[in-house]
Amino acid sequence: MLKKLTDNKFFENKVFVFSVIVLVPILILAIIGPYIAPYDPLEINPSMVLKSAAPGHPLGTDEFGRDILSRLICGIRPTFIVAIGATALSLVAGVLLGIFAGYFGGAVEQIIMRVMDIILCFPPILLALVVVGFWGPGIQNLIVTIGIVYSPYFARLAFSSTMQVKKQEFIEAEISLGANFARILSKGIFPNILAPIIIQISLTLASAILLESGLSFLGLGIVPPTPSLGLMIGEARNYILLNPMYVIWPSLFLGVTILVINIMGDSLRDILDPRLHA
Repeated sequence: MLKKLTDNKFFENKVFVFSVIVLVPILILAIIGPYIAPYDPLEINPSMVLKSAAPGHPLGTDEFGRDILSRLICGIRPTFIVAIGATALSLVAGVLLGIFAGYFGGAVEQIIMRVMDIILCFPPILLALVVVGFWGPGIQNLIVTIGIVYSPYFARLAFSSTMQVKKQEFIEAEISLGANFARILSKGIFPNILAPIIIQISLTLASAILLESGLSFLGLGIVPPTPSLGLMIGEARNYILLNPMYVIWPSLFLGVTILVINIMGDSLRDILDPRLHA
């Protein structure tokens, strides 16, 4: 059903097509950025400090004379590495925990879901600040931290979806025939909760980019001098009067990236929600 629906609706949705057209070049930059950047993003040039625009530097330079365009092109990669890694971690951990809680119920449900509720009690940025404050900054620590922060969202979604699916007759038939849990999970439960999970992936990816950028802005994310969008904005705020474009370019790039991913999430909801195609 999901395959048939998406085959017919994906490219008929103009919003989805638009988001793909904008997002794909950004992803390509994240992959090949360091190889096509016009300058070394770490190269210091004292004679070109805080230029709004200059020959060979169309977006200007920062406080060390480094090319802003090159740092933007290279800075999107660590941001996406953290966001994709954290989203994958929260996806795997959250979905498995949610399915276990929904399928087995009882004490398993209470333990798992109460832990998820405790994590949800804290604002994501506050919880991330506390965890990163203990572990320290860095890409690996950011992936684990953000993955933990957003795993409850997948867990609650998988839990509620599993509770609905396990009451269906085909699941009860599988159980009565003696099917093991792995078969029920792979053949019965997971395919039927896939649509809302796909939507949540896109929303979590955008939120993870925003959270990583916020932590980097505060100096608790990507470690300098490695370029990152949030780190660039954090550094640029001290020079906003001397070179306003220094803060505008990474802010604009970050805003467009998050906006496009959110738009894609909304369009995926419209495509995959069966209630809209009844």
